[in-house]
Amino acid sequence: MKIRERGKYDYNFDIFVEKFEKSIYGTFKGEWRLKLLKEDLKKLYGSEKKLDILDAGCGFGQISLWFAKRGHNITCCDISYKMLERAKENFKREKLENIPFFQKPAQELVLELPKQDLIIFHAVIEWLAEPMESLEKILNGVKGGGYISILFFNYNSLVYKNILQGSWRFDTILEKKWYGRGKRLTPPYPQKPHQIREFLTEHGFKIEKQTAIRVFYDYISKEVLENSDMEKLIRLEYLHAREEPFRDMGRYIHILAKKV
Repeated sequence: MKIRERGKYDYNFDIFVEKFEKSIYGTFKGEWRLKLLKEDLKKLYGSEKKLDILDAGCGFGQISLWFAKRGHNITCCDISYKMLERAKENFKREKLENIPFFQKPAQELVLELPKQDLIIFHAVIEWLAEPMESLEKILNGVKGGGYISILFFNYNSLVYKNILQGSWRFDTILEKKWYGRGKRLTPPYPQKPHQIREFLTEHGFKIEKQTAIRVFYDYISKEVLENSDMEKLIRLEYLHAREEPFRDMGRYIHILAKKV
């Protein structure tokens, strides 16, 4: 799939694989995100029953690889060929080579698969041309008693950070035209936590966990960060990640919900 205008098509990250590797996955931000996600998913990871798990938009496959090492049944998909190749390399390195990989949109693949015990849907919805329609299809792919793990770029954080930075960013928020401006890769459809919670509840899911990924870190200037005690900041992040109202202010929000 060719890279096309954000917002009109599901976004393909083929040309950004190296950028992601350096600026996200190999940094504190990436490590912190994985730490909190693993904490939220620990109960499922430790399940004695081997779970059927779809990693819908798997990226490099860090979370699904974690589950695969435990012996769970993993299926991975992504529309990015290069992301899938990196994921395959990561699995191969761990001698896990019988994992099915599909270069296909998750909202299409899920219609072809048996219902899953867990669907991992991390940092995908904000990049889809039809976010809520796609999420509904994903939710329909979860078994009764199964789980959805959804991580999304937070609208609240986008608004707050841009206004704090001022200048041309005021217009960015007033006009709701945050993608394609500035130097950062901003998704076209950030999601509001309360709307995601309501949508999950309306579709028969009970929310078990909500965690904010980076409650403070992304709002602090580089200069202030360089002159701050990182260990204390990490403690503050951890103390507030699951506490209201801070849990609705993280750069990303993770919600784990069970289909009842």
